[in-house]
Amino acid sequence: MDRQQEFVLRTIEERDIRFVRLWFTDVLGALKSVAVAPAELEGAFAEGIGFDGSVIEGFARVYEADMLAKPDPATFQVLPWRGESPGTARMFCDITLPDGAPSMADPRHVLQRTLARAADQGFTFYTHPEIEFFLFEKGFKPGEQPTPIDQAGYFDHVPNGSAQDFRRAAITMLESMGISVEFSHHEGAPGQNEIDLRYADALSTADNIMTFRTVIKEVALEQGIYASFMPKPLAEHPGSGMHTHMSLFDGDSNAFYEAGAPYSLSRTGRQFIAGLLHHGAEITAVTNQWVNSYKRLWGGGEAPAHLTWGHNNRSALVRVPMYKPNKGQSSRVEVRSIDSACNPYLAFAVLLAAGLKGIEEGYELAPETEDDVWGLSDSERKAMGIKPLPASLNEAIEVMEESELVAETLGEHTFDFFLRNKRSEWADYRGQVTAFELERYLPRL
Repeated sequence: MDRQQEFVLRTIEERDIRFVRLWFTDVLGALKSVAVAPAELEGAFAEGIGFDGSVIEGFARVYEADMLAKPDPATFQVLPWRGESPGTARMFCDITLPDGAPSMADPRHVLQRTLARAADQGFTFYTHPEIEFFLFEKGFKPGEQPTPIDQAGYFDHVPNGSAQDFRRAAITMLESMGISVEFSHHEGAPGQNEIDLRYADALSTADNIMTFRTVIKEVALEQGIYASFMPKPLAEHPGSGMHTHMSLFDGDSNAFYEAGAPYSLSRTGRQFIAGLLHHGAEITAVTNQWVNSYKRLWGGGEAPAHLTWGHNNRSALVRVPMYKPNKGQSSRVEVRSIDSACNPYLAFAVLLAAGLKGIEEGYELAPETEDDVWGLSDSERKAMGIKPLPASLNEAIEVMEESELVAETLGEHTFDFFLRNKRSEWADYRGQVTAFELERYLPRL
């Protein structure tokens, strides 16, 4: 037994932990949980906990259902919303087959496999997400318009405001679990908030995002409100994204930094951006996996809908933030398309794979776009060679189907399941008669 496992067992005894929740996600990013007694943990570390993978979205077919959840002791944390005594803790798991081989359907393994590819090239991948979400009054029913908890706007400070009370409680809970928060503020839409997590390696960040979404939901329930990561819940207001800053490090050196280069961006950094743009359309079904995601992308505002990059251009898909003098380690790129309802393991995997492909193949980066892309006409964008992102989940699926990069990154099993599931979602959506259609057409046709 290694030191981390020993630390977990000792802490469970000292803190009177009676339940340990083993967490993992299905292919779509839904959090799964199984509780085990502390007495079972030593065996779980050694052999894993068996479960029926055929009932988990995308995990296995009925005739190959046996799977094991093996807890990662490095992810152990006490759950603060469960009270002090007796306590409850959680660990994320790696999913394996009975013979110990990694499950090809485990999203965490998909990311680990892609990170190993980066490591083979000498790179460590770091990410920093800005996570947006909405807070609504409880009690709305399906089909009804949800009511935001306030009518505040961007950076507004509302005296005795429930949103800032909410953020304070959520951040306190996150930090008690070892998840460092950098900024928090009210976003542009009523009831919309943003909390930014500190830079961390991509696997830790993906684990933290799954914990973050759970914490936000728990705090909202405690305060009698409802939190949603739906990309575009309000038609007349901007949607929620998860702008993600990313960089590659070669040892202790930021591989994206080059003194004296434009924006201090190295050739490696430029090739990484070129990879993101070249493969941007084919990875969009993963970074923006819901029908509703495309209402945000094509809803105007600062959501990117075209394959462009820029420096201070917030309509671009990829932005190079301002370089701080004497802080070469802070050089990074910001991807603005990804939404906060994605599966973070799969999303980070395809983003990293696209960037690495740009480096491996030596892609040349096109000139930056300085114009507000939303302010250009279709003909102007076409003349400038600006290509669009998919305009719907259906378009995104069709592009992804032809992508060797996404198929290789996700693996055959996950790739095939993901496409089947998304085709089914699109078919369900396409068959709906919406309130828009009834209001517009029923009285006149």
